[in-house]
Amino acid sequence: MYLEKIDSPKDLKKLEIEKLPVLADELRKFLIDNVSKTGGHLASSLGVVELTIALHYCFDSPKDKIIWDVGHQAYPHKILTGRRDRFHTLRQHGGISGFPKIDESEHDIFGVGHASTSISAALGIAKARDIKKEKFDVVSVIGDGAMTGGIALEAINQAGYLGSPFILILNDNRMSIAANVGALSEYTHRIAKTKVYKDVKQDIDTIINKASGDMKGITEKLKAHLKEVGAPGLLFEKLGFNYIGPVDGHDINKLLESLENAKQIEGPVLLHIITKKGKGYEFSENDATKFHGLSAFNAENGKALKKKTDKSYTEVFADTLVRLADENENIVGITAAMPHGTGLIKFAEKYPDRFYDVGIAEQHAVTFAAGLAVSGLKPVVAVYSTFLQRAYDQIVHDVCLQNLPIVFALDRAGLVGEDGPTHHGVLDLTYLRSIPNMIVMAPKDENELQHMLKTAIDYNGPIAIRYPRGSGFGIPLDNKLQNIEIGKSETIKNGSDLVIVAVGSMVYESLEAARLLEKQNIDAAVVNARFVKPVDKEILKIINDTGGAVIVEENAVKGGFGSAVLEELHKEKIDAQVTQIGIPDKFIEHGSQKILREKYGLTRDNIVLKSKELLE
Repeated sequence: MYLEKIDSPKDLKKLEIEKLPVLADELRKFLIDNVSKTGGHLASSLGVVELTIALHYCFDSPKDKIIWDVGHQAYPHKILTGRRDRFHTLRQHGGISGFPKIDESEHDIFGVGHASTSISAALGIAKARDIKKEKFDVVSVIGDGAMTGGIALEAINQAGYLGSPFILILNDNRMSIAANVGALSEYTHRIAKTKVYKDVKQDIDTIINKASGDMKGITEKLKAHLKEVGAPGLLFEKLGFNYIGPVDGHDINKLLESLENAKQIEGPVLLHIITKKGKGYEFSENDATKFHGLSAFNAENGKALKKKTDKSYTEVFADTLVRLADENENIVGITAAMPHGTGLIKFAEKYPDRFYDVGIAEQHAVTFAAGLAVSGLKPVVAVYSTFLQRAYDQIVHDVCLQNLPIVFALDRAGLVGEDGPTHHGVLDLTYLRSIPNMIVMAPKDENELQHMLKTAIDYNGPIAIRYPRGSGFGIPLDNKLQNIEIGKSETIKNGSDLVIVAVGSMVYESLEAARLLEKQNIDAAVVNARFVKPVDKEILKIINDTGGAVIVEENAVKGGFGSAVLEELHKEKIDAQVTQIGIPDKFIEHGSQKILREKYGLTRDNIVLKSKELLE
C-alpha cells in the first residue's frame, strides 16, 4: 500500500514513476470507499486521479501554486496533501470541506465553489509573482464545463495579452454536470478527434529536432503553416497561449512529460488533456451525471442508501412547469448547466425546442431570457439561489429596469447542507427585494409552490420564487392550479398575544411553535408571508393589533424579510416589539440542514423561546 504512506507531496515524490499507476488505483478505491459513506462529488474527482498525482509529482506545492476550478475535482488533491486521515469527515459538520479552502490547508491556494474562476485567480497570482520578482510556477486546472463561463473567457483574453508565464490545464471530459454545451466545447472535442494532425505534428517535431541548416528552417515553416491551415490548437495560439495537446489524461507518463515541457515554455501555456469523468468506477463511468454529486451510497452496486420519500420541491416545480407548458406554447425553459439539478430535464425531454442549457453562464442566461421576453415569450430561468448571485447586474439592468416578464425559479434556497458557504442560498431575499419591479415569493409547501408557479407564469413582470432543497412535507397536490393574489399573505392561525410571521420553509416550524405556546397559555397568531415583496399590509395590521411579532426566515437577517417588515412598520408609524430569527451576519459552515437549522435557531423550540422573551 503506497497511499497510506503519503501525508504530503514530498512523500509522493519518493515513489518511483513506475509505481504511480498503482497509487492511482489505490487512490480511486479510497475515494469510492469514503465518498460512498459521506456523499459528495465523486465522478469529477475520479476523472483527475492521474492528473493530480502528476501535478504533485512534477510541482512543488505549496511553493508552486495549483488552483482548482469549481473545487469538486479536488478530492485527490486533498488526500495527497495531508488530509487522508481526515477524509472520512468530508462535508460533515466540523469536518473538512468538499471544496478547497485557504484556511484548511496551505496547499489550497484559492477558495472555490462557483465555477470558472481559476484562470483569473491564477493570472492574478502570476502577475503578483512577477511584480514581486519571485520565482515559482502557477497552474490552473479548469474542467467540468467551467470553460463555458464568461469569466474564464475574459481571463484567457487578458492572459494572452499580458503574457505572464503560467500553465492552464484544460481537463476536457465533455461534461460539466450534465453534457457540455456550446461552440467552445465542440471545438475542443474536434481537437481531440484530430489524430492525423497529432501524428503529423509529432513527425515534424521529430524532424525539427534532427534537422539543421536550411532543412531546419523549412520544417519550422511547415509546422507554422500547419497551424495556420487547421491546427486544432489554433484558437488558443491566436489568443496568445502556447498549446500542448491533446494528451491522454489517464497516462501518468505522458502527463509528466507534458507538464515538464510546459514548465520550460516562456509565457502562458494551455495543456489540453482528455479524461473520462467517473474513470475507474463502472457505475460512475456509465452515469457521470448521477455520480457528479450524490448522497451516501452502496459502493458495491452504486445505489443510494437513503430511500426517497415525499416528492421534492424540484420535482413539483418540474412537473408543474411541464403542465403549464402544455397549455402555453410561449413558455421557454433556461438553465445554466443544471438540467437535472433544477428538474428542467423533464421540460427538455418534452419540449426540446423550447429548452436551453447555456452552460455555466448565469449572466448570459438572464440576458438571453430578456431577449426572449422582449420578443413576446415567457422565459423561466431555473437556477440554484447561490448561482443567481452571479447574474445580479443582468437582473437589475436587463430584466427589472425594462420590467420584463421573466420567472426566476430559485432552487436550493436557504441552508443547503454539506456543500457549505459557497452553496447556501441565504442571500436571495435580500438581494432580490431591493430591486424595483421585482416580485418575490416563497411557498410554505410543495402544493403552494405549484400555485405560485402558475401565478408567476401569468404575471406580466419580473417575479421570483425561492424554495428549499429536499423533500416537501407530503402535502397532497391540488389538481386545479390557481393564481395567488400578488402581495397577499395567509393567516394560518389567529392569536391575540403576538404574531409569528414566517417565510417559506419556516411556516410549519412556526405553526408547531404556536401550538407549543398555546399549551403555556400564550395565544400566538401565525402568518404565512407568501410574498417577501411586496409586504402585505394585513401583516402590519396584525402586528399592530397584537403589539409584537417574531419574524422567521431562512435567509440573512440583514436586509431580509424581517428588515422589510421593520421598514414598513416605521413608514406606517406602528410601534411594536419585533424579534427577528434568521441567518446571522456570517458565512455559514458546511453540515447537514438539520444540524445547521438547530445551530442557528431555525427551529420550533427557538421560536418558542424568542416568543416568550418578547412577551417578558
